[in-house]
Amino acid sequence: MIGRLETLTRTVLLVAVCFDPALGQEPPPAILEIDVENTVQYIQDISDVSRFGTDPNPTTAVAGRNFRPFLVLGDIVAVNGQPATGTVSFNARQVMLAASPTPGQGIADIVRGNANEQTFEIQTVDGAPIGSIMASGLGAGTAPPGAPMGTAQGNNAIFGGTGAFLGARGQAGRAVTAQDIADRQASMSEDPANRRKNGGGRERFVLHVIPMARPEIVTTSSGLALFHADFSPVTSAKPAKPGEIVILKATGLGPTRPGVDPGQRFPLDALQEVNSPVNVTVNGRAADVINKMGWPGLADTYRVDFRLPDGIASGIAVIQLSAAWIPASPVNISIQ
Repeated sequence: MIGRLETLTRTVLLVAVCFDPALGQEPPPAILEIDVENTVQYIQDISDVSRFGTDPNPTTAVAGRNFRPFLVLGDIVAVNGQPATGTVSFNARQVMLAASPTPGQGIADIVRGNANEQTFEIQTVDGAPIGSIMASGLGAGTAPPGAPMGTAQGNNAIFGGTGAFLGARGQAGRAVTAQDIADRQASMSEDPANRRKNGGGRERFVLHVIPMARPEIVTTSSGLALFHADFSPVTSAKPAKPGEIVILKATGLGPTRPGVDPGQRFPLDALQEVNSPVNVTVNGRAADVINKMGWPGLADTYRVDFRLPDGIASGIAVIQLSAAWIPASPVNISIQ
């Protein structure tokens, strides 16, 4: 009986795999590699709060023991290799744990260095806010099972976000790269206004983000909402051409500027530009995004105009849309 059940189960799975039209079109995981520079740990090594942030010179923190609090500040300079700005801030307490602790460390079945709360506030290169991601957990040690392969240490859960990352969940940790520079440790007496001048560390954080909503190219009863400039559909009978401007209709691209209330329709009399970076690739090649806007009269529906790269081979090409580095499900387009 068990053998027959196993055979039937394998048969059902095989049929599902063979006939599932969406197979291979699932959205890729959203992994954000956030590069940070000028990272400083401000160690609470003094008790006189009137001295906090008053020393204009670089300082050296007094060697601290377990349980000391510290605050980390750093500058976001890139996300997934794309230039960005913003700030990383950690509110942490040193919690040194080990199975064979030295005097002053905590005995435990795990190896960790701190307990922390993290905020990644991400902006465009011109300073426009994109959104924030919040995480909390344990620092140092090893990454948890299932973390992105680039994660080397840290065990932190993403518990929320704002802006383009509203309601995000996931996990966060640190990578180890050849460009890493250890955080500079300073006393909390040091003036953080001079952080960039005084210098700091360089590091990469890896965030596996599970968004509350993700970008998707709209599918209608007649197919994908991909159009030529005259709004006639792109089909196998009327394919797109390299260098042509193609229009797509999408959902889930997030906030716009100047903005509308959540759930409201975009106005008919004023264009609303998508606030987040929007990227389109065709067979892995970056396309020139010309327009990214809320579709007038519709709610959570957007128009993206992009130019197909020159030299795309005839046949079927794969379109990949992303907003705020969150990818949509890839779709196919016919190329002449």
